[in-house]
Order: sequence, then C-alpha cells, then structure tokens
Amino acid sequence: MAEEEKPTTTCTPKPTPDDLLQTPTPPAKFDPTRMIGIIKRKALIKDLAAAYHNECISYCRELLELQKRKGEPFLYTKAPEDLRKETLRSSSKRAKKKR
Repeated sequence: MAEEEKPTTTCTPKPTPDDLLQTPTPPAKFDPTRMIGIIKRKALIKDLAAAYHNECISYCRELLELQKRKGEPFLYTKAPEDLRKETLRSSSKRAKKKR
C-alpha cells in the first residue's frame, strides 16, 4: 500500500491586538518630490479659496444694494427697445384688404 502524504500545515496563531500594537512600523522615508507636490496643492487650494472669497464678497455687495433699493419706490419704465418692439408689432407690413 502506498503511504498517503498528509499536507503539513503550520498553524500560526492569529495576532492579537496587543501584538499588532507592539510591532514597530518602519518610519516613512523623506521624499522631497512628495513635499513639492503638497506645497503646490496647498497653493492651489489657497488660490481657489481666494477666488471663492472674492465671488462671495461680490454677491454680498450686490445683495446689500438690492436691500437698499427695496426701500425705494419701484418705478417700472420700459426700455426704448421695448417701445420699438411694440410699435413694430402694431403696424403690419401689408395693408388689409377692404371688402
């Protein structure tokens, strides 16, 4: 009879949380190229924040103007272009036939 080979398994116990805390991780090496990327990204974020801030300030000024105007009486006046459009609509190009 042939001998059956049993696979040898090595049972290693699962690491406990205490074991994981005790194993030191090697410190990350300083990479200047990553530092340059971080500095560039930080500058882009600052530029974006400044753009949003300027846009916000302009909207606030516009809102303040609208709030000031709210107290003023509202006078609806038609623009000259609107008046021209109305006169063109009222006059027709062809004369109507009389019956």
